[in-house]
Amino acid sequence: MNFPILFAAALIPMVIGAIWYNPKVLGNAWMKASGVTEQQVQSGNMVLIFGLAYLFSFFLAFAMNTWSIHQNSVYQLFVTDPTFNEAGSEIANYYANFVEKYSDRHRSFGHGVVHGGMAALVFALPFIGIIALFERRGWKYVMIHFLYWLVSMILMGGVICQFG
Repeated sequence: MNFPILFAAALIPMVIGAIWYNPKVLGNAWMKASGVTEQQVQSGNMVLIFGLAYLFSFFLAFAMNTWSIHQNSVYQLFVTDPTFNEAGSEIANYYANFVEKYSDRHRSFGHGVVHGGMAALVFALPFIGIIALFERRGWKYVMIHFLYWLVSMILMGGVICQFG
């Protein structure tokens, strides 16, 4: 797990959000669809808001690492074996051979993009859609947020898969 890449990938939703929710892009449409005012957007403890947003983005990057890099699944299968960390053990040798032979498979930006898009579709869209239904928000609200997460997660998946 490449933590510097995960910390960097966690910045992606912050950067995309600064552009996406800017009043010159989709900010005004989002405020109208959300029923918030410019004054409400400017209020609050911005250090806390952005700090927590970054922390949540890091959680997402951490999860995206597992979704977009298949080799992590093999590691997860073997790491709990008591002999995994014993040099020369059967499982340690098997894992070392596997990593040597297959560690570069599906490790591209494009592959991460596919996984980021799939994750946005099966996680972000349902989360946003369910919340919107209970908050009585329209499809414009859903699409503004979903497309933001689609772009963010596509880029996160690509970066993490390529460089993670």
